[in-house]
Amino acid sequence: MRNSWLIALREWKERISARSFLMLSIIGPLTVLGLIYMLFAIGGQTKQHWNVLIVDPAGIMENKILAREDASVSYSFADGYIETQEFEKAKKYQSFDALLEINEKVLSNKTAFVFYREKPSMTMQTRVQYQAERRLEEVLVKQFTKFSVSEFKKIKQPLTVGFRNVYDPNNESSDLSGWVGLFYGTVIFLFIFLFGMTILRSVSREKSNRIVEVLLGCVSPKQLMLGKIIGIGLAAFFQFIIWVLFIGFGLYLMRENLFPDLLDASKMNITELSNEVLTQTSQEQLFTAREYNEFVDLVYERINFTFMTGYFILFFVIGYFFYGTLFASIGASSGSESDGQQFVLPLIFTLCFALYSGYYSLQNPENGLTTLFHYLPFTSPVVVMVKLSQGYKVGHFYELFLSLFILLLSSLLVLNIAGRIYANGILQFGHRVRMKHLFRWMRK
Repeated sequence: MRNSWLIALREWKERISARSFLMLSIIGPLTVLGLIYMLFAIGGQTKQHWNVLIVDPAGIMENKILAREDASVSYSFADGYIETQEFEKAKKYQSFDALLEINEKVLSNKTAFVFYREKPSMTMQTRVQYQAERRLEEVLVKQFTKFSVSEFKKIKQPLTVGFRNVYDPNNESSDLSGWVGLFYGTVIFLFIFLFGMTILRSVSREKSNRIVEVLLGCVSPKQLMLGKIIGIGLAAFFQFIIWVLFIGFGLYLMRENLFPDLLDASKMNITELSNEVLTQTSQEQLFTAREYNEFVDLVYERINFTFMTGYFILFFVIGYFFYGTLFASIGASSGSESDGQQFVLPLIFTLCFALYSGYYSLQNPENGLTTLFHYLPFTSPVVVMVKLSQGYKVGHFYELFLSLFILLLSSLLVLNIAGRIYANGILQFGHRVRMKHLFRWMRK
């Protein structure tokens, strides 16, 4: 193992001293910050008025939702239950933009659904969710607790509102925060691809110029492969730390300089707050006082960066070893530096498919195929990050650890198989790699 660490240190120093490493460490975070700034700038600009029909057959909300009128949303209550197909087609409901469904289990499962005709802005989605949640808080406090509203807010469970197209109710994502998980998953596979290709090129180059023959005089093939994977992985992790620090500092500067009114009490509408300021949280005061920007709230209030980044690191490290060993084995088995491209393409397609699986799980969180992608080691890193950002159901958090365990076992299995291919193919020259060669080397 000592030899592997010496090789890893050599690879790490070589990577971090490269010009491409420095450029990606600067350009990457600046690109992410630029995209975030654009989302901040346009996140609260779309305005519209919504006419919402509330279906509350159990009478939980007692035919009221707001203490006073909202200029952006008008609410009406329906008698009895309305099927989504009826809301979609019946003439008497065509004047309503959306149907807010409050069933009798909402007080326990904290879940409601909005079926819309035209997709609302993030501002409108947040406004409807906030106002429905406020009313349900009042009902819960009145019927089931002895707390005041302000005390209850400190221990409450947030309301989950699913926004779905009434014309296509089964094909719509309901949670913006799921995109945060998809972003984390994309970063995982971006780093895996970039540094996986680095492993492939490094192995192929050392094999073609015969340096590997000298190295194998001192270390075993498996030690060489493991050291190379670890060293390049440490460089990837080091670059990720740079990204985190760079982006974190950039977000701080945005909050303090580009969006200084985010939490500035002097910007708030005191007239609107005068009757409720004693019972509202600071986030609710902010919402009432200014046009709500969902993206600002998502980044600064709703993302638990410590929680998400912790699991990101776990799945990144194990996923990197899973794919990194495949890139190393392809480089070792190729007869020349360009010969392994025929096997690299399927691996690249697999990475692209993994990213698509994350998007698919975002759009279809309860689909059986999403469950398969959640446990499949080729796709689990990105799908788990999406599910983690959306939130696992109560009692189902074990699914995350089961997926992590499957990925770990798969990585150990692939590491063993790739080690055999690497050991048997690293000193083979002048051949064209074929599947029969790979199967023969796996058996040795």
